[in-house]
Amino acid sequence: MDIQLNIVGRRDLAGQLYQQLRAAIVDGRIAAGSRLPSTRNLADQLGVSRKTTLEVFERLTAEGFLQGRQGDGTFVAEGMAAMPPPARARGTVSPRPAKVWQRVPDALSLPKPGERLRYDYLGGVTDKSLFHVDAWRKCVAHALRMQARGRGIYRDPAGEQELRLAIARYIGFSRGVVCNWTDVIVTQGAQQAVDLAARVMVDRGDVVAVEDPGYPPARSSLLALGARVKPVRVDREGLCVDELPDNARLVYVTPSHQFPLGMPMSLERRMALLEWAARRGALVVEDDYDGEFRFEGRPMESLKSLDRSGVVAYVGTFSKTLFPELRTGYVVPPASLATDFLKARQINDWHGCTLTQTALARYMLDGEFGRHIRRVQKHYAQRRDALLQHLAGPLLDWLEPIAPAAGIHMAALLRPGLTEDALIATARKASIALYGIRGFHAGRRVRPGLLFGYGDTPVDDIHASMERLAALLGGRG
Repeated sequence: MDIQLNIVGRRDLAGQLYQQLRAAIVDGRIAAGSRLPSTRNLADQLGVSRKTTLEVFERLTAEGFLQGRQGDGTFVAEGMAAMPPPARARGTVSPRPAKVWQRVPDALSLPKPGERLRYDYLGGVTDKSLFHVDAWRKCVAHALRMQARGRGIYRDPAGEQELRLAIARYIGFSRGVVCNWTDVIVTQGAQQAVDLAARVMVDRGDVVAVEDPGYPPARSSLLALGARVKPVRVDREGLCVDELPDNARLVYVTPSHQFPLGMPMSLERRMALLEWAARRGALVVEDDYDGEFRFEGRPMESLKSLDRSGVVAYVGTFSKTLFPELRTGYVVPPASLATDFLKARQINDWHGCTLTQTALARYMLDGEFGRHIRRVQKHYAQRRDALLQHLAGPLLDWLEPIAPAAGIHMAALLRPGLTEDALIATARKASIALYGIRGFHAGRRVRPGLLFGYGDTPVDDIHASMERLAALLGGRG
């Protein structure tokens, strides 16, 4: 293991090393049972004599902090546990966050692995069993070989050229987004893309608009930058464009599959939104987070494909098409903002993991990504149909489903007299985890509902869990 030690000057080297090693053990920075480097390796690492490290190890062993094992090395004694932190010195003041963070909601809480119920309808989760790991493994191996041949330098903040080319081809074919590979900026998921748009467009105190209900992390990004976030109502046709504030600098929308309710934005509303933005010089951030999974009818045109005024930043992600841990997304900003987006990207974290980007580029250019989409789309369509069969059938007395034409989640509004908390508690009795939509609203009183994420729930589990829920609600369970 590597130990962070700082030897200053050449005086009392043994004393310095002793104090720092002892403190690391006492504080718990080096855990009980950890194997320490050999005295020779540690001496080489610190630039001191082996006599110095031997002296320190012997002293710590004598005091009970270390123990040697014949032929195996030196370890932190098993009985050593971290001591409580020292009491705060009088007169000290802890740092306080900027006031803006008081307006930002707490981070989304996710179920812990040990707390997961038998049936879990968490949104935004994909089924990894449908992902062909062997094909991905070959792409990662290719990326490792490419990395081994290259220099150890920082890369283009916009991302690896091969991946940007693959993305440009893909969204041109599947979403009608006409762009060059040089227009694409690779991000750490869609969330970072939204954050970049906000950094480029928003000054503290500026007005921005979001859908209500809508995606909380996007709203939080805008609040964290000091924006005045104005929630705008959605109806069966999507965002109510005529209710947008005139002075909004940015509008965040999910037009292909509104989050969380699921309806697509009508073509009339799309055209109205583009016209509204063009008249005011506002930026429309289009989050096309799972538009690939279309189950009925032809795909709706993306806003970006309809944009003739250069007002749309098109955002996509691989979190829903592949798996969330990939943390890879992209944004295609308007040409007028491309340079500023790139500045913001470099300042934010320079660039993402080039190994992942190289592997993903190979995965897409080899055709594996397209095959994966076609394969999983059939499964997700079957799951959507199975869930709708129950929500629009035996559960219709309690829930009013909003049937989605795309995506991997479905919303259902509660009938009058029911509450989210009561229904969620009832479902838990049958080991079913359900999630309310109350947290997706920005404060106004709305009709309660539930969000059913079916991406990771097989058809048989959907039938079994919904039958259990219907039995409980009907008083038969």
